[in-house]
Amino acid sequence: MLEEALLAAASAGGIAVAEAAGTQAWTGLRQALARWFGRGNEQREQAELERLDQTASALEASDADATARVRIYQQAIWQARIEAALESLDETERNQAADELGSLLSQHAPTSEVSADQGGFAVGGNADIHAEGGSIAAGVIHGGAQIGHPPVPDPSQG
Repeated sequence: MLEEALLAAASAGGIAVAEAAGTQAWTGLRQALARWFGRGNEQREQAELERLDQTASALEASDADATARVRIYQQAIWQARIEAALESLDETERNQAADELGSLLSQHAPTSEVSADQGGFAVGGNADIHAEGGSIAAGVIHGGAQIGHPPVPDPSQG
């Protein structure tokens, strides 16, 4: 079983593959990840290039309704492949491989292009906004917000 940091690296790798396929980041990530898996073995590297191409093809061939599901599936496949690759190494090699993986992901993984106009709210990952105990929670509030009991109407108003 891999330690938490290595599992996080494998997860980041899976996410990067699934998100980069079909983008400008794909070519660089594809080459770097195949070299990482190959670890100097050209046949293994070529096999990984073919697997990566299958991932890109699967995502490209999916219709709009299935793309998210296919992306999640491919992410899980690549996370498992990276975990297996790390588990196959001794501790020293594993730590070195994890460092190399982190480096290649920082160089080649797609960057989030999230933005919002002035007064907007942009999230590149998850956002958890919730209210408890009579409070107010919001990403953006334009105008005022009040907490408390509404004013009691004047009896003459009905």
